[in-house]
Amino acid sequence: MKRIGIIYAGRDFSIGQEDFDRMKEAIEEANRAGVATWIRVNHGEGRPQPAELLVGPGIPIALMPIPPDLVDPAVPGELDNAAAAAEGDARGAGSASTAVRGEIGPDGERVPLE
Repeated sequence: MKRIGIIYAGRDFSIGQEDFDRMKEAIEEANRAGVATWIRVNHGEGRPQPAELLVGPGIPIALMPIPPDLVDPAVPGELDNAAAAAEGDARGAGSASTAVRGEIGPDGERVPLE
């Protein structure tokens, strides 16, 4: 994991580009050694602010690995046909038209009069 969520004093923080197990070991070592140490974190959403948290014996902290996104975001304007069909989007794969002759069909063209 390269991103870690942290709950400290009831507030949410995060660390980017850090190995979860390495951070956990550093905090455990501070507790074993009986000394407090500072860790650099981010606080806030959108534009996070840098912050430092004191960790050591008797200071509660929770670490949570944040998995990377499993799906790459779609290219702007690109439709996932299966999702579009599930949402009822006429551009989706396998969608059916309810247009009658003379009306505008799902492709934006008039349904031919026969």
